[in-house]
Amino acid sequence: MSKSNNFVRERPAKRHPEIRRVKPNVVADWLHAGVVDTHRGGWASLFYGAALTVAGLFIHVFFAESYWLLAGLTTGFLLLGPFLATGLYDLSRRMELNEPPKLIPSLTAWLPNLINFSIFAALLIAVMAIWVFISFRIFLHFFDSNLPTFIDVAINVITLKQPTFALIYFSVGGLFAAFIFAISVVAVPLMLDRKASVGSAALTSLLVCVRNPIPMLLWAFCIVVLVGFGFATSFLGLIIAMPIVGHASWHVYRALVETNDKQA
Repeated sequence: MSKSNNFVRERPAKRHPEIRRVKPNVVADWLHAGVVDTHRGGWASLFYGAALTVAGLFIHVFFAESYWLLAGLTTGFLLLGPFLATGLYDLSRRMELNEPPKLIPSLTAWLPNLINFSIFAALLIAVMAIWVFISFRIFLHFFDSNLPTFIDVAINVITLKQPTFALIYFSVGGLFAAFIFAISVVAVPLMLDRKASVGSAALTSLLVCVRNPIPMLLWAFCIVVLVGFGFATSFLGLIIAMPIVGHASWHVYRALVETNDKQA
């Protein structure tokens, strides 16, 4: 059985995978599956949540005095989330095949498709760098070249002292996040599972969003809530939230992209 599974898993992806349409209520099933896989994955799953938490804390400590840069790096760092969750996808895939969730193999799960993963990672880093630069320019424009502290920004947002700043900053940030979400929501799991190319995986991801707009909007909202919980708890909540989102994203892929080796 294991040999058969391994053979199936190594087959190349179809050029144009079939995309399913699902109902909005399936989002609850994805979240539940993410919780179940996090429990089954145990410390291997929590490792990824802890790693992201440590990275977030490091960014906040190191750039605490430069909030304009801190804000851009924090949100930009999350744009790398789909790539950073690759190990969680691999753990879910192994558990789906009734294999034990092992941390060490999951750390290098991207190696069999190294070129495409490298291209995708470079794309995400480029988008993050562009966002950080734009974030800096927005702060610079609205605060008269005197870059603000966290308190300054909080007061301006909460009291609506500069509503245009809040509108532009969050709108532009939202566009970057929406773009990354649209091209990556199933792209990385597809590259991992089917050895798909970057172009094919990104196109499939876009089509998934186009054909399932309501479920994808609800799923994006769930990600925002879980990540927001992580931020609200000084990143400590990401220890749990990150694995849930990562594992659930694997089930999003399995529910929406038709593959020949779909398990019963």
